[in-house]
Amino acid sequence: MSTPERLIESTRELLWERGYVGTSPKAILERAGAGQGSMYHHFKGKADLALAAIRRTAEDMRATAEGVLDGPGTPYERIEAYLRRERDVLRGCPIGRLTMDPEVFASDELRAPVDETLDWIRERLAGIVEEGQEQGQFAPSLDGEEIAATIVATVQGGYVLARASGSPAAFDAGVRGLLSLLSPR
Repeated sequence: MSTPERLIESTRELLWERGYVGTSPKAILERAGAGQGSMYHHFKGKADLALAAIRRTAEDMRATAEGVLDGPGTPYERIEAYLRRERDVLRGCPIGRLTMDPEVFASDELRAPVDETLDWIRERLAGIVEEGQEQGQFAPSLDGEEIAATIVATVQGGYVLARASGSPAAFDAGVRGLLSLLSPR
């Protein structure tokens, strides 16, 4: 792996573990096994490297979601597959956790890929809900965008509850509850 790739991958992991504020250039260099000047040789600084790492994480998150949401099955089954897909629940969401980081929140540039990714997931889920309505699987009175927001809120809130309790049980309970509410008529 090239030095820039090692820096990006190390930053991705550190952002997930510690957030932006808790990730120092020294920690990035140590994790990447890179020399002191490496980060500044390949990137303008910590923010530039973090942006590359956040974008990569966002791309991976979209690809993973797309793989499940575009998979086989009815709209309900695809939403269920998305909610039940394997996750490291106790680590939290690598994108969602950045919304709580004050420096990411304060930076339009760093926040943009986070917001775009969550918007993309909501839009994709809303389309699946609407597809389910067209097929008669979901009630016509449902608002696809509101249901999509509820799905994303359940996932993100589930991460928070699981981390707070130290157990994935809270995440799983939220998923089961939402699926029972969405269960086809």
